[in-house]
Amino acid sequence: MDCGVNQSKWLFSREIDLSVFLGSAVVSLLLLAIGWRLGFLNAETPDWTWISAILLIDVAHVWSTSFRTYFDTEEFKNRIWLYTLVPILGYVFGVVLYSEGAMVFWQCLAYLAVFHFVRQQYGWIALYRRKANETSKLTWWIDASAVYLATIYPLAFWMTASKRNFSWFVEGDFASIPAIVETFLFPFYLLALAAYFGKSVYLYFAKSIFSPGKDIVILTTAVCWYVGIVALNSDYAFTVTNVIIHGVPYFALIYFYARARRAATGKFYKTLSSNWLVFLATLWFLAYVEELFWHRAVWHEKNWIFGSSWDLESWQVFIVPLLAVPQLTHYVLDGFIWRRKSNSSFRLID
Repeated sequence: MDCGVNQSKWLFSREIDLSVFLGSAVVSLLLLAIGWRLGFLNAETPDWTWISAILLIDVAHVWSTSFRTYFDTEEFKNRIWLYTLVPILGYVFGVVLYSEGAMVFWQCLAYLAVFHFVRQQYGWIALYRRKANETSKLTWWIDASAVYLATIYPLAFWMTASKRNFSWFVEGDFASIPAIVETFLFPFYLLALAAYFGKSVYLYFAKSIFSPGKDIVILTTAVCWYVGIVALNSDYAFTVTNVIIHGVPYFALIYFYARARRAATGKFYKTLSSNWLVFLATLWFLAYVEELFWHRAVWHEKNWIFGSSWDLESWQVFIVPLLAVPQLTHYVLDGFIWRRKSNSSFRLID
């Protein structure tokens, strides 16, 4: 099995990779254990979990894409049509969908979000393969099958199982699919994961090739997605296992991109990316402002942190798609901004 690899085992560094990939998964599982001990698994997700996982990680990581796009003046000018049209067209399509029914809008957004979450996990594997110069078609098939089935099988279980006590955005945003889909996928799910780790063991002992970072991504993805979606029927469990391993590594990727771009950018960009605290504080502020409008204008929840609600029911067809523009833009642009073919000058990870 000729894998064509070098000795580059990490994307950023050993310490950072272990922190953002393994560390985020460990934190997720520790929070799961704490939630089990405190009785959260069968109760409403506590506000502190919503703040830490949804507000400070999930919503904030959406806004972090701005450091790769809109905050970077040179990058924005180079692809001005892409960065301008995506949010505008996203809003227009959002209004059209919402006018056909609120659930039509939420279902479309949920499926796009799921696609984004699945593709991000594959993206980490692709980056690790690029960093190690892996060129074997066989190992690509094994790697891709493992990461895709580690995410797609739990989703198939979700869509075929009886009612789950959690949803992606709103209740019912995933349509049911025939149970045969989950039954069909399950043996392939087991086979793909067994093939991946069997391949890793073979390469380590037979060829002294070790890719710990990639192994960690596959393992943590498989464990967290299975536990959060299949093993437990709990909104709390789904939240802590789904969000943290998705958002934390993305923060690291964006921050290191921003740090690499600082010398070629303006004062505004340099200030916001000067250190981790300012970087995160900027994202947390933007996330808070977005959620303030969501909760005052749409959800009418968490008044203790966002203030009193606004009566804008008749304007929902315009307001909801507008507030969803940051998410939609993040989902779509993330499919463009990391591709080597369309980013020939991108050299953060080589």
